[in-house]
Amino acid sequence: MRDSYKCILCRGGRNLCGKDFCPVIMKNRAYAKTLPMLSDELQGSTPPGIFVGRYGYPKVYIGPLIPPYTGNTSQLDTPELWYGKSIEEIVSFRTSLVRGEYPARVDAIEQKDIREIRELALAETSFDLHAKFLKKPNMRIILDDNSQPFGPSAPIEKLEAQNFRANPLLERVYYDTDLRAVDGVIELYERGAFISQIEKAFSAGLIGKKRKLVPTRWSITAVDDTVSKALREEIKGYETIDKFLVYRLDALDNRWQILMLPSTWRYELIEAWYPKTLWNPYSSKVEIFGDHEFYEGRKSYAAIGGCYYASRLAITESLCNMRRQAGAVVMREAHPGYVLPVGVWNVREHVRRALSSKPEEFDTLEQALSYVSQHFDIPLKRWIDTSAIIKDMKAQRRIDEFI
Repeated sequence: MRDSYKCILCRGGRNLCGKDFCPVIMKNRAYAKTLPMLSDELQGSTPPGIFVGRYGYPKVYIGPLIPPYTGNTSQLDTPELWYGKSIEEIVSFRTSLVRGEYPARVDAIEQKDIREIRELALAETSFDLHAKFLKKPNMRIILDDNSQPFGPSAPIEKLEAQNFRANPLLERVYYDTDLRAVDGVIELYERGAFISQIEKAFSAGLIGKKRKLVPTRWSITAVDDTVSKALREEIKGYETIDKFLVYRLDALDNRWQILMLPSTWRYELIEAWYPKTLWNPYSSKVEIFGDHEFYEGRKSYAAIGGCYYASRLAITESLCNMRRQAGAVVMREAHPGYVLPVGVWNVREHVRRALSSKPEEFDTLEQALSYVSQHFDIPLKRWIDTSAIIKDMKAQRRIDEFI
């Protein structure tokens, strides 16, 4: 049967794609909750949230994210609060966010309408917005493996904010126009701002000397990359761990295992996608691939995408908290229950959560790998064959072998 015909024949009732539940029905069920509440005017409490598109760059669309209800909506745009939520829950409350669209050049940040939208990202808490659209928001739902999903969209005619209160930490960086963007990102992180807050501020062009709008998708990776690079340099000043450590987590039908190695800094992310999963829908075999870096880091963009930098941030955070240096191999088995993309936060937050648990400790690499193999379905040989770092570690002679 041709794959293009499967949805038509199945219509959500026969599971011809092999998934446990129909992603098309899930999306439309989530949208159906929002649809009756939409018109060409909308009153709601933004989390706060804004979105900057990337299509047509350097001419893009910028606008707020607004649900059709008021109250404390901060959870809707704070991925740090999403651990333990199901895919259906995440899609449901994300698709309740209506995206306003206003055309803008990325360098026209001081244009009055654009500046007012940008400054929404300075908010400390949820606040009320009244939006007048040029037409009723349409049904298009955006699902992306890098940025969080969101719901319908429409061009903005007019915006009015109420009960807006700026975050003093974000304001400090916003008004310091002599502060480099990299330094601003690091300052916000060190002062305790959520990564998601920093990403929004960076995307809105609120940080740095030469400011401009940055598409949301790009800003997420830029912030993960910037912070993890800074932490990586700090790690290099610490002593190495003295055991092999393995951390585990199962979430959203993804199995995570992180292998920490007693070595100088090196890092790798390997993902294995089962048939009928999000990025391997039609193959009959598991697809496995990865990217890595050794002590000096990497100069090219990781082919595996933004999840590489999100995972690296979680790894470097953990090692800084331990005040230790190590190598790290992050391994991910994506099983068929992971049917919709929910954003690269999924990688960052689940690796963070795994690393917050107590690890299993081993004296040898072979012992650690044996443990890993017990908790994956994919044979150990495939992981080793894919991993540049494990193969390098197996080939090295450790100094204690000569004692």
